[in-house]
Amino acid sequence: TATVPFATTYPNKVAWGPNSDVSIPAPERNKLGASIIGPSNPQLELQNADLLAPPTTDSGSVHNAKWPFTLSHNRLQTGGWARQQNVDQMPIATSMAGVNMRLEAGAIRELHWHKTSEWAYVLKGTTQVTAVDANGSNFVGNAGPGDLWFFPAGVPHSLQATADDPDGTEFLLIFPDGKFDEDGTFLLTDWLAHVPFEVIMKNFQATNPEAFSHIPAQQLYIFPSIPPTSDTPPEDPQGQVPQSFVFPLSQTNATQLAGGSIRMADSTVFPVSTTISVAEVTVNSGGMRWWHPTMDEWSFFLRGEGRMTIFAAQSNAATFNYQAGDIGFVPATMGHYVENTGNTTLRYLEIFNGDRVQDISLSQWLALTPPELVKAHLNLDDETIAKLPKTKPIVV
Repeated sequence: TATVPFATTYPNKVAWGPNSDVSIPAPERNKLGASIIGPSNPQLELQNADLLAPPTTDSGSVHNAKWPFTLSHNRLQTGGWARQQNVDQMPIATSMAGVNMRLEAGAIRELHWHKTSEWAYVLKGTTQVTAVDANGSNFVGNAGPGDLWFFPAGVPHSLQATADDPDGTEFLLIFPDGKFDEDGTFLLTDWLAHVPFEVIMKNFQATNPEAFSHIPAQQLYIFPSIPPTSDTPPEDPQGQVPQSFVFPLSQTNATQLAGGSIRMADSTVFPVSTTISVAEVTVNSGGMRWWHPTMDEWSFFLRGEGRMTIFAAQSNAATFNYQAGDIGFVPATMGHYVENTGNTTLRYLEIFNGDRVQDISLSQWLALTPPELVKAHLNLDDETIAKLPKTKPIVV
């Protein structure tokens, strides 16, 4: 005998899409709501159907879990630009922050270091990275489209666009601290501009007063230069770093699934990346991925249209819509799914604040739980339970 009413079977499909007619959006669903008769912003409403007309299954309050990089303030430099997202833009994302950066061919993101580690995914072009670790070992490497790099906290490094692509390079940076501020980076030129000149001369044991007389008076941050012609590092008596700071994710084979594909990179294959791991996921039109993570998840949508409902316990649930260039965030253990709501393949990144990619499948959880216990919860019949997959269905 049911002790509570049964959950609704009313269809709650996304009501419209970004390419729908601007006359369609209205805050109405299943005889609830009413039309807008005051001012509105149809272009934003087309991109956020499930905020204006949420599924009837949404309930309570969930913090905003969507941020388009388009709304981030951009820092324009000669040679490129950078824009960021941290807790100031999306307060729910307390454990990770992101930076989107573009460098024209040859342009340099100057020598610098951070208090946190830095993880990157190359969106376009090739980026040459350099670094020197605490043991004096050096590194020079190239990361192409779909490849990664990682620098532990405190390791000084630089980024430069090669001439492989005439447009230079663009990449995504992730930092395991939601309060990270790109403008708070420690920069080489900024440092030396604020050290007495005689101290600089003494440190470098320089005798010619002209040798260090052209240090910039303020930080360069991003500036134009000549594209690198080699990825060979300077000769180093300490040798090269023991673990590469670059990982060629684009050259690894994706696991093909019934509803899409997935390829992953964590410390098992990219040993130096101890604080960030990633899954690059594709979901075919109509497909979905349903699970809950064991770590915080920062998502970045690369292509297509997606929909995510986040379940935050205590009957709190909210649904968000995503397009290319949007950021999503799900705190650890909150149940959610990602559904492809468009007509093309959805491609996005799941980025975790840990050294392993881990999640728990809802279908597998129920399939591996005693059947009578599942029946007692969901009133499923034997035939339905028998069809539940006992191996993890990553994308269906």
